[in-house]
Amino acid sequence: MSRLKFLPDNFTLALIGTLVMASLLPCRGAAAVIVDYLTNIAIALLFFLHGAKLSRQAVIAAAGNWRLHVLVLLTTFVLFPLFGLALKPLLSPLVTPTLFAGILFLCTLPSTVQSSIAFTAIAKGNVPAAICSASASSIVGIFITPLAASLVLSSHIASGSAWRTVGEIVLQLFVPFVCGQLLQPLTGGWIERHESVAGGVDRGSILLIVYSALSEAVVEGLWHQIPPSALAGLFVADGILLAAALITTALLSKWLGFERADRVTIVFCGSKKSLTQGVTMAKVMFASRAVGAAILPLMLFHQIQLMVCAALAQRWGRRAETLPSLASADTFSRSSRHGGRTKIS
Repeated sequence: MSRLKFLPDNFTLALIGTLVMASLLPCRGAAAVIVDYLTNIAIALLFFLHGAKLSRQAVIAAAGNWRLHVLVLLTTFVLFPLFGLALKPLLSPLVTPTLFAGILFLCTLPSTVQSSIAFTAIAKGNVPAAICSASASSIVGIFITPLAASLVLSSHIASGSAWRTVGEIVLQLFVPFVCGQLLQPLTGGWIERHESVAGGVDRGSILLIVYSALSEAVVEGLWHQIPPSALAGLFVADGILLAAALITTALLSKWLGFERADRVTIVFCGSKKSLTQGVTMAKVMFASRAVGAAILPLMLFHQIQLMVCAALAQRWGRRAETLPSLASADTFSRSSRHGGRTKIS
């Protein structure tokens, strides 16, 4: 039986199921302690796999395109937080204060890796540059996100200095990532041959982290604090943020004179936010009662960005396939006008 076209992908359905399960059957007491312990292991394993899958050769090959990478990093860690702060008069009335704090947290997060690369490839963009740029954003975000979030969310972040938070995140995320990179020559081949297994561990880890975070928030009364109207407003707010990012990256990359392939990479790497790093960082940075509200905007934004960027990537990919034929037709036309001699300008 073929899959119905209007159904979301399996991972999205799994996320929705995890949300429902955490709402109806949140873990409590001793079970919560066990799940929290397993979550810490899942986080370490998740970032170990990310490090083990990242090809150093591809990153080194594309590292010379520094203008592109700088623009992506500025969009991700500077423009996005500025969008959140500047749009506060518009977005804040749509949601509750805790959800708006989650929106600001979302704005400080790094870009995704897998989907940025995948959409860049579909749209016929600069894939090596996307690998380098998205990976750099992911690594830099381990250090920048806690500092940026502490500036825009000082009243919501759990007690403790920003540098202490950075230290905890480095220990949980960066150290496993580095270990994966160091062992990449030994483990990279196995992971490539067993990509389905690695992908299952990757997605399973995210689901466990989401369940743990939402369970804590539900026990603290999450759904009593968020009315349905605020959830509808959150959808609008996330859509406005994504539109602002897509339009800004497209206009800036064109204004700065980047070629088409690089512009595609800038748009997809500069407009996304990482669900993986967001849910893991939220558990470290926020008090347990605030974690659920902090990751809800991110979970919704993740789904919106996937749907919108998938449509854009397919459209741009089809357009790119017609460019060579259009160029050939134009060359033939100019050649005919000059008596069979092609005029080179």
